[in-house]
Amino acid sequence: MASKKFVQALELLESEKIEKEVLEALKEALEKSYKKNYGGPESIIRVDINENNGKIRLYEIKHVVDDVNDEDFELSLEEAQMINPKYQIGDDVVNEIDPEVFGRLAAVQTKQLLKQKIREAEKETLYNEFVDKKDDIITGIVDRVEERFAIINIGRTGALLPSNQQIPGETIYEGQHLKVYVSDVERNTKGTHIGVSRTEPGLVKRLFEMEVPEIYDGTVEIKSVSREAGDRSKIAVYTTNENVDPIGSCVGPKGSRVRNVVNELNGEMIDIVEWNENPVIFISHALSPSEVVNVDINENDHSALVIVPDNQLSLAIGKKGQNARLAVRLTGWKIDIKSVSEAAREGIIYGQDAEFEKTFVEEMTKDEPVIEDVMIEESFEELEDIIEEPITENIIVEEPVVQPIVEEVKADVEVTEPEILLDDEVENDMETKVIEEEIFTDYSDQDYDDEDYDDYEDYDPKYDEDIDYDEFDKYYDEK
Repeated sequence: MASKKFVQALELLESEKIEKEVLEALKEALEKSYKKNYGGPESIIRVDINENNGKIRLYEIKHVVDDVNDEDFELSLEEAQMINPKYQIGDDVVNEIDPEVFGRLAAVQTKQLLKQKIREAEKETLYNEFVDKKDDIITGIVDRVEERFAIINIGRTGALLPSNQQIPGETIYEGQHLKVYVSDVERNTKGTHIGVSRTEPGLVKRLFEMEVPEIYDGTVEIKSVSREAGDRSKIAVYTTNENVDPIGSCVGPKGSRVRNVVNELNGEMIDIVEWNENPVIFISHALSPSEVVNVDINENDHSALVIVPDNQLSLAIGKKGQNARLAVRLTGWKIDIKSVSEAAREGIIYGQDAEFEKTFVEEMTKDEPVIEDVMIEESFEELEDIIEEPITENIIVEEPVVQPIVEEVKADVEVTEPEILLDDEVENDMETKVIEEEIFTDYSDQDYDDEDYDDYEDYDPKYDEDIDYDEFDKYYDEK
């Protein structure tokens, strides 16, 4: 190009390792500038830029037609053959444009368009670079510290670290190398906004991934993290490899691995527990270092009742409820913690007693199966019909046959008469009744005065002369 400044600007861009987006932006700026000042809105312009030497070539393309309707991109056959006799209708005539045609105004417009495209390209490149780093850790240098925020230099731009995203009690100073967690990457009209944090639970997870090789390669997995920045954090780890201790891997030799994470978090305490798919076991682990007596879970409202020893209640709840809150966030279950004495006062049944009560209630409320036996029902009906008929004499039946039926009928039918006697009792029963009737008749015919009762205390039936003792002896001998 004729413009010396434009060539210098091109050399400057080239020295800064012009990316493909910038070259495309330069081509677009030159095309628009030429169409606006020398061509038309429908003109077809092609720009070629040599990336090695920065040389720029412009070409105008027109179609050869019989009847020209738009001179911006059409050319008659006569005009085309004046350039080259070989051109025919339907061919494209490519005419190179001398850069000298660009005046000062066109150069200024091209410069403005180029700046705009470069800014847009930078925004897009910056966004694409950091959007892939979201939820990851980057290391930056503190550029400036204000009361409400700090500016962290993370390379091509700065990231904003608000005061509410800083670890409580931590002192940040200019020039400090700081690891931050990329929590937000947003693109707007003003550019790309990158938000970073030091309080996110993800920061703890990423720090352990950096310190523990077993986590980085996937042998040990961090299932969940709960955190109260500056005070305490809990992480649940798990592995499918039986030969690997997940908690020991995170602690490291002599506690070196977890110590490095604690130092990076300004002395924040970290509890490492083992994850388990059984919520009862997982909740017990999550409440560590407290001991747990029993855990009863309720699947309907996703809650759990935890019973702990009386001397462990304050430890399970933690300072201002911190241990319980972290356990709730770690497990995702609502947790109600009670001591053994509290459970006893409230009548709470837990453990094996609760399982026994549940089983007992289920057995009591279970519907008993209905057994239908047509033959038994018919036998009962026939027996009831026989019992309802008037009977004046005693019935003698065989004991082995009648006894089972009588036992079953007594449970359902109240039988008063007739009396059913077995064959070995009939003879004795009849004789007994005859004797009782005779004795009753003898005594019923006698009249007694009140004076007779005065001597009742001296009365002895052994020496009653009115009693026929021979008859009694005969009765007992037969008995």
